[in-house]
Amino acid sequence: MKRISIVVFVLSFFIQCNSPKVQKEPVDYVDPILGTSSCRWMLFPGSAMPFGMVKLSPDNVDEWKMDAGYEYTIESISGFGHIHSWEIASFLTMPVTGEMKIQPGTKDDPDAGYRSRFSHKNESASPAYYSVLLDDYNIKAELTSTTRCGFQRYTFPKNEIPHILFDLKIPHENRPDVTGAQITMTSADEIEGFVSHNSGWNEYTIYFTARFNRPIKQMDGWHEKDILKNVKSVSVDGNKDCGVYLTFEKQENPVILLKTAISFVSIDQARLNMQTELNNYKWDFDAVHLAGRGTWNKLLKKIEVEGGSEKDKLKFYTNFYRSYCARTIFSDVNGKYTDMCEKVQQLDDPQSPVYGCDAFWNTFWNLNQLWSLITPDIANKWVKSELEIYDRGGWLSKGPAGIEYSSIMVASHEIALLVNAYQKGIRNYDAQKAYEAMKKIQTIQGEPHECGGYAGNHNLKSYMAYGFVPDERGPVSNTLEYAYDDWCVSQMALALDKKEDYKYFSKRAQNYRNVFDPETKYMRPKHESGAWIEDFTPVTKAHGKEDNFGNRYYIEGNAWQYTWFVPHDVKGLIGLLGKDEFNSRLNEGFEKSRPKFVSEYVNHSNQPNMQAGWLFNYSGKPWLTQKWVQAILNDYYGTGPIDGYPGDEDQGQMGAWYVMSAMGLFEMDGGCSLEPIYELSSPIFDKITIHLDNNYYPGKTFIIEAKNNSPQNNYIQSAELNGKPLNTFWIKHADLIKGGKLVFQMGAEPNKQWAAEGALPPVSSSE
Repeated sequence: MKRISIVVFVLSFFIQCNSPKVQKEPVDYVDPILGTSSCRWMLFPGSAMPFGMVKLSPDNVDEWKMDAGYEYTIESISGFGHIHSWEIASFLTMPVTGEMKIQPGTKDDPDAGYRSRFSHKNESASPAYYSVLLDDYNIKAELTSTTRCGFQRYTFPKNEIPHILFDLKIPHENRPDVTGAQITMTSADEIEGFVSHNSGWNEYTIYFTARFNRPIKQMDGWHEKDILKNVKSVSVDGNKDCGVYLTFEKQENPVILLKTAISFVSIDQARLNMQTELNNYKWDFDAVHLAGRGTWNKLLKKIEVEGGSEKDKLKFYTNFYRSYCARTIFSDVNGKYTDMCEKVQQLDDPQSPVYGCDAFWNTFWNLNQLWSLITPDIANKWVKSELEIYDRGGWLSKGPAGIEYSSIMVASHEIALLVNAYQKGIRNYDAQKAYEAMKKIQTIQGEPHECGGYAGNHNLKSYMAYGFVPDERGPVSNTLEYAYDDWCVSQMALALDKKEDYKYFSKRAQNYRNVFDPETKYMRPKHESGAWIEDFTPVTKAHGKEDNFGNRYYIEGNAWQYTWFVPHDVKGLIGLLGKDEFNSRLNEGFEKSRPKFVSEYVNHSNQPNMQAGWLFNYSGKPWLTQKWVQAILNDYYGTGPIDGYPGDEDQGQMGAWYVMSAMGLFEMDGGCSLEPIYELSSPIFDKITIHLDNNYYPGKTFIIEAKNNSPQNNYIQSAELNGKPLNTFWIKHADLIKGGKLVFQMGAEPNKQWAAEGALPPVSSSE
């Protein structure tokens, strides 16, 4: 008998060793828990679809602060929030057993409320799925979602009476006032409700419906500190706490399924969202999860990578996932949405939704180029969304959270989003209207919007009068940001044959020169008189957050960092600084910023400085671009919950930069020139296959190969595009989208001749 057992074991071992390995799909490399320590509301480990309205995820932070939502180092959970979008508060659900508690408790004292401890060893996260064991209740909670609906599966202990709690006033990254809330039991297995918020410029109501796979035995609730027993409805007026505590019969089957749907329009719309997105699945939780996984995998497979390490692939696909995860659809399945004046509107095409998000501040260095290359249809929808906002509110929005004029950050870089799309042939919208909208925002002083918030540019009048933003009027860095937007408008004018506008905005785009101090060779604040400010310090330390080096003169950056901010005219900047000073100062800054590149010199963790590594391509030293871009990819970006992002990932911006740079592609000018180009650097992987969308681009695939590639061989020795030698650091977008192959020969030492003297990208001309 013993001999037979040994034979069976050996045979089994032989079969296992010779069985083909299961091929990992791109979705298998995504780790939603990556970077979830010291992160913001919008970076969460839970379930969401691309740009999902519902982002169903655990919450455990007990303070009202920017770093809210889920914090990896806190090992307790207060519940599962449904919305993790910038400046939009949420409501949460929580399965519990035992006595009724109406406060969540704290991370330091979970027993003070309904919060539960958990262990990360019993936690799992992947696209469209999250699960955790709530230790204090011995309940397994599993989450999945569709675009506008959440689906939860709670497995309770068999010997306990199950309860599910809904809390409508919970911590958020800001402190919005609740202006009213209500939950009503509408049938034995369904509740519905709403919660309204106001946080100054942002007014919104979240409507929801919730359905269970078994009857509710009793609904209790609370109104501030008052407990309400066996009620059919609970409501509050004003900024008060409100929630319900649902009791279910104890049964042999310990599983309770919960479907939720939300809308920013009405409860009926929430119900329609549920019917449309979940009814076909009935109560099949696993089917919803698999459908969500399939959607993500289809998106992620648009870029297939070969070679590189498993760590590289984890970073690549997780960052790819983040690029499509955080920003938010605000319209319902039938195209209804609530606009900036709290009026219900109807989209002509419900399949092209209205989106909301944080600012488009410098998305031209990350999200714009990724969306337009990989998913041009999504880029087209973003443009249509901005034009819908323009139609309803009269202005483009730089940060349309809740479909409002948040006026978050500075300048109007949504312009670059529109121009990038148009220049790449993504044009399923009214281009003349798009131009009209961007010209307005660059020629008319911004103003408070009648429906709340602020539309347009704060310092535009001064900028137009002086040719720069004087110190008395605003930060000097706005001069640089406005000049870039001027250039983007000039390129759109050129494309539309508006020659006078092209000349006007091209001239204004040179206003950056007005704040360049030839003595210190920095972008320096100056007074209305034209005199430079005194006591000028170009390098200043961080304050507040570790990645904020700003002050009254510069937004979230210092003079050292902002001096490089001329994305539309790097050649002109090199002329001002001198090539030697340009290269030595920038390279020294990188050396001083090792290893994480979060410093008062190079600061990759904040938007104004994310182009830094790519600048050497223009200054005759492309091998330094190859060196420093790879260093950022390897050392700034991590693989764990603690070290994922040393700074603010900010709704996909860090993620998209990683994806593009790991492929060796970048767009310094945001892809807004008449003939967009991609600058080149060393790819991380041996082979990258980009599957092009044939509804927009004629080619089938574009392949990037790095021969003799390795972590040590990270310098480009030579390059070929479609079999022809390439000695420039750039290729045309028009050539890439025809399909073909870009091949690099890699080596351990820099080839200082490759592309160093090659032609610069073509300068747009009105001729």
